[in-house]
Amino acid sequence: MSGKISKVLIANRGEIALRVIRACRDLGLETVAVYSQADESSLHVKLADEAVCIGPAPSKQSYLNIPFILAAAELTEADAIHPGYGFLSENAEFARICKDCNINFIGPKPESIALLGDKVAARTTATKAGVPLLPGTKGAVDTLAEAEKEAKRIGFPIVLKASAGGGGRGIQIIHSAEKLVTAFDRVRSEAGAAFGKMDVYIEKFCTSPRHVEIQVAADHHGNAVYLGERDCTVQRRHQKLIEEAPCPVIDDQTRKKMGEAAIKLVKEVGYQNVGTVEFLLDADRKSFYFMEMNTRVQVEHPVTEMITGVDIVKLQLLIASGKPLPFTQEEIKIKGHSIECRINAEDPETFAPCPGKIDGLHVPGGFGVRFDSFIYNQYTVPPNYDSLLGKLIVFEESRELCIMKMQRALDELKIGGIKTNTDFYKKVLLNKKFKENQYDTHFLEEFLPKKS
Repeated sequence: MSGKISKVLIANRGEIALRVIRACRDLGLETVAVYSQADESSLHVKLADEAVCIGPAPSKQSYLNIPFILAAAELTEADAIHPGYGFLSENAEFARICKDCNINFIGPKPESIALLGDKVAARTTATKAGVPLLPGTKGAVDTLAEAEKEAKRIGFPIVLKASAGGGGRGIQIIHSAEKLVTAFDRVRSEAGAAFGKMDVYIEKFCTSPRHVEIQVAADHHGNAVYLGERDCTVQRRHQKLIEEAPCPVIDDQTRKKMGEAAIKLVKEVGYQNVGTVEFLLDADRKSFYFMEMNTRVQVEHPVTEMITGVDIVKLQLLIASGKPLPFTQEEIKIKGHSIECRINAEDPETFAPCPGKIDGLHVPGGFGVRFDSFIYNQYTVPPNYDSLLGKLIVFEESRELCIMKMQRALDELKIGGIKTNTDFYKKVLLNKKFKENQYDTHFLEEFLPKKS
C-alpha cells in the first residue's frame, strides 16, 4: 500500500534506525523508536520523537516480536513502519499484517517479498524475465539421490544453497560427489534451524567471480530505474566487509546490460520501492549471472548515495507515500568513486565479537568522509546483536584517491575500550591485489593467515 505518511515507526536498531530517523526528519516526518531492554541507552532511542520498549534483549522477544511492534505502532498512532535491514525487513508475513492493519510498510509488496525471498522461486522468475542464470536445478532437491543426479548433470564444483537463505548463511561449496554425501543432510538441517525451511537447491560454482549488485528503485506508477552498481567482492564466509561503487572491473556496456537485466526482473514481479539485484560477474568480467534479490535497503547503500547524490532512504519514504520517482534513468549520473568499510566490534585477528564499554571516541572528518554509526563515548555495546558499530564511507574522484582517503579515515577513527576490525581494513587496503583489482570472492581466503 502507499499513501500519505506522517509518523514512521522504525522496527530496527543501531545505525540503520538512526539513518531512517534522519531521513524522516529531513522530510518533516515524526518518528517512533522501538527498543529492547538491552538498547535502552542506544542513540536511536534518544533521537526519535517517541520511544517504546518492546521486550527483553533476545531478538525473538523484541525486534522479531510482531505483536509487540504492532502494539507500539497502535499506541503511538504511527501510520508507517520502516523495517531497516535484517530482523523483519524481508518477512512477507509482517508486511502483509501491516497492510491488513492499514499501516504503510515502507518496502515492497508482501507478494514480492515472498516470491523473491525464496531463491528457487526467484530463479524461476528470473528465467521468465530473461535474466542470465548459472546452471542449476529448476527447483528444490529433496533427496540425496536427486542431488547426486543433478550434481552429475551440472558438474562439480557446485554450490548447495538454502532456498530461504540470506546473510551468507545456508551455503556450502562442494567439489566432489563424496563431499556431497556428507554435506547434503547437514546443509538441510542448518537451513531448517536458521530459516524454518529445509529446502535446498544446487547451482554451478563460479570459480573466480566478482560479486556485483545493482541498486534498483521502482514506484507505484510503473517507473523503475537502476542507480548503478556496487562491488561487494571482499567477503569473509559470504559476509560482505568492503563495498565500493562503481565496480572497478566492468565497462559501460556490461554495466548497462546488468542494469537492464535488473529492471527486467523488477518489472516481471511488479516490484515497488528500493531493492538490490545481486549478480556473480564471471572471470571474463563481462558475463554475469543472477544470484538473488534483496527486497530491502542494503547495509552498503551509502556508496551508491555518494556517487549518485540520491538519498536512498528518503527515496523509500517518498515512494511509499505514493510519489513518482523524481528522476528518469537518463537523469541518473555516476560521479567519482566511493568505498565503505563495515566497522565491527570484533578482534581484528580472530573476528570474535568484542562487546563492551566504549572509552574514548574520535570520528574522522573532512570532505567526502562519512561515518554512519550509533555509538558514542561511554556507550556500552551489548552482546546480544550483530557486532556492526557503523560504516565508514569515503568519496573521491578516483578509486586510487578513494583508497588513500579511506586509509587516512581509518587512521583517524579511534574507538577505545573495545577491539574493532579497523587494523584489518588497513592491511587489506595496502594489499597489492586489492589495489590493482586482481582479486575475486576468494580473496580473503588467500589474504587471511591460515589457522595452524
